[in-house]
Amino acid sequence: MAKTQEHLIGLLLGAEGDWPRAFETLAGRLGVLTGPDGSSHQINTERMTIEPFNLRDKPRQDLVIDRLAYWYYHPREWLKKAALMDDVYLLNSPFTFQSMEKHSAYCALLRLGMNVPETVLVPYKNPIDNARWAFTAARYNKEFDLDAIAEQIGYPLFMKPFDGGGWRGVSQVKNVDDLHSAYDDSGEMLMHLQASVADFEVFARALTIGPETMVMKFQPDEPMHNRYAVQHGFLGEGVGTEAVTIAQTVNAFFRWEFNSCEMLVKDGVVYPIDYANACPDVAVTSLHYYFPWAMKALLKWSVFCVATGRKARTQVDTGPWFEIADDAALDYGAKLGAYQGLADAHFDTDHYREFCEVALPNIDDMVLEWVDSPDFRSLLTDTIQTTYPQHEWDKFEGHFGGLTKMWVKDEQSRLGTGSSAVDETVVSGPAPALTAD
Repeated sequence: MAKTQEHLIGLLLGAEGDWPRAFETLAGRLGVLTGPDGSSHQINTERMTIEPFNLRDKPRQDLVIDRLAYWYYHPREWLKKAALMDDVYLLNSPFTFQSMEKHSAYCALLRLGMNVPETVLVPYKNPIDNARWAFTAARYNKEFDLDAIAEQIGYPLFMKPFDGGGWRGVSQVKNVDDLHSAYDDSGEMLMHLQASVADFEVFARALTIGPETMVMKFQPDEPMHNRYAVQHGFLGEGVGTEAVTIAQTVNAFFRWEFNSCEMLVKDGVVYPIDYANACPDVAVTSLHYYFPWAMKALLKWSVFCVATGRKARTQVDTGPWFEIADDAALDYGAKLGAYQGLADAHFDTDHYREFCEVALPNIDDMVLEWVDSPDFRSLLTDTIQTTYPQHEWDKFEGHFGGLTKMWVKDEQSRLGTGSSAVDETVVSGPAPALTAD
């Protein structure tokens, strides 16, 4: 009998506690897995620490789920070393973090023919912290008419940092006074002016993990616990498919495998407005109903990568994508289909599906059993009590408890073990973006 291969998944974390605990619990329940080729695998996890490292040190981890290196440079440099020297698999390439500063994602999507709203990058309002700035600015910075740029884009518009950052510095600009107030407040932040999509019908957010995508209806003006609305079939089939394809396209293009994307939909047109997030929101107090799906997708993809010896591709290869983008014989729909083909090839989607079917045949039942258990309820309670003031604990116990019970009922229905008020075809995977027949 072949020896069981052990694989270590490292979690590089910031302030999070809920999803790592969920991931660790589910990984611990997998037991020994048997792959399609008959090989046996055992999955272990550990939370990583930050410490001095010799560039010749050999890491223990086979794969790292990074939630920290986007802003903490020491672990980012460790990730680069681990990728370059040791072939550690990383869900997001540390070499394309600069692309995750929104600007590059906009540029790439524009080249690929996506409907990115009109966007202009304007110079800093205030000097950056560099002794040479004043000389360079005086000699080379060309004066510009901010009012004229805004008029050309059209009000209302949005001013937002080119590098994003959890809604940091985002302003809705309705008139000239708002424009100058927002620009004055921007300080040393480098800002985009971006056209709004007036009277849009849907704000959607797509969370993509490997080849898995969940498109959710997003309500940005609501408190975080209400931003993800549980609504199935809220996009028509064509628009839903397009949203999934665009999300997977940008991830495959930039070598990101754990990313969330935002888009507006109006009159059947999908407008990408934010397509780069190194630390997508996967908190149980945000995703609630969709939290089990996210944990399951993250676990399945991580297991597939380590068990099959998948090799990470950390560098962007624009050629195949731009060849499609620049083909005048292809209309938008044909390009989307071709992009989906490239994304499926990048994520090895068929192999992934086969692996999950053989090696993880009971993962749906396992996750369902856990979410319907006292152990999950304990995690939920602990998270609520560390997130909200005591006088709100009961309210959020009812709120999140009710939403997770709804997921349990719907999942039981999908798996054929219970009844549900929603159509079984629109409960998991990308299905919520589609209209059932």
